Amino acid sequence: MTVTDPEHYEPAYADQDDEEQERVARRLRWARDRELRRPLSPQHLSTADLFTLGNAVCGFLAIYCTTTGVLIPHLTGVATSGDRRSAAAAVTLLLIGSMCDLFDGLVARKLRSSALGAELDNLADLISFGIAPAYFVVVWGMTAGGAHQRISAGIAIMVLLAVVLRLARFSCTAARPGVFQGMPSPMGALTVISIVLLNPPFALGAVGIVAVSALMVSQVEYPKPQGKLATATLVWIVVSMGCLTAWATGLPGGATLLQIGASLQVALALMAPLMVIRRKVGDVRAKRAEARSATN
Repeated sequence: MTVTDPEHYEPAYADQDDEEQERVARRLRWARDRELRRPLSPQHLSTADLFTLGNAVCGFLAIYCTTTGVLIPHLTGVATSGDRRSAAAAVTLLLIGSMCDLFDGLVARKLRSSALGAELDNLADLISFGIAPAYFVVVWGMTAGGAHQRISAGIAIMVLLAVVLRLARFSCTAARPGVFQGMPSPMGALTVISIVLLNPPFALGAVGIVAVSALMVSQVEYPKPQGKLATATLVWIVVSMGCLTAWATGLPGGATLLQIGASLQVALALMAPLMVIRRKVGDVRAKRAEARSATN
């Protein structure tokens, strides 16, 4: 058989045909994946957008529960035993809103998003994690007695403005992959509410809420809830709901569980800045040690 024999090249031609078919199939798969992941038009909502809208609804309902169950009875002087249940319902709704906020990002990364996704997310976060906790602070000041009403209103404005600035900065700047610059607004909102639920002296609580507002607009980096951290966040939200339920229904130990859960939430919020402080202190000590060794 000579080298010009067609049969000599038939296997090579077959291999080339198979490779070409595989390349075409890959291109078709890529085109299909791009089409499936292409954002929908503004006239259509994606599955992730439904979670985002659920977050906004939870924020509004939290304000409604706080008003009807806590503020109105206080203003009218009508004694009611539903204050605790209403407060627990409001906080639980914000926890559900946090779950929706967690899921809308996960779903948007897995499935098709819409052109409205980022804008809807910011607006929903403003309602649930800006307006709702600020309103919670105002009601806390009004029901605490004394001359705390105006001070609590000023502190609530600080919370609201911190969330507005944080969301605007998040839309305009790019942080390192895997981290948030500044405390995330859901964590900030839940930390503010945890401080109120701990019912500390008004001055101490006010300082804590102002500190949380400052952390939201700071450059302290917080890890994004992805992978195992997202699962841990979801578990923590469910546990917090259980503590709130035990407290609202008056179960034995419910108040203790609430105190422990709120304290842990505050501790988690402070973990990142404490790590930053520890790292800076370590750097200062290392520089001092280098200076001493250079002089010896």
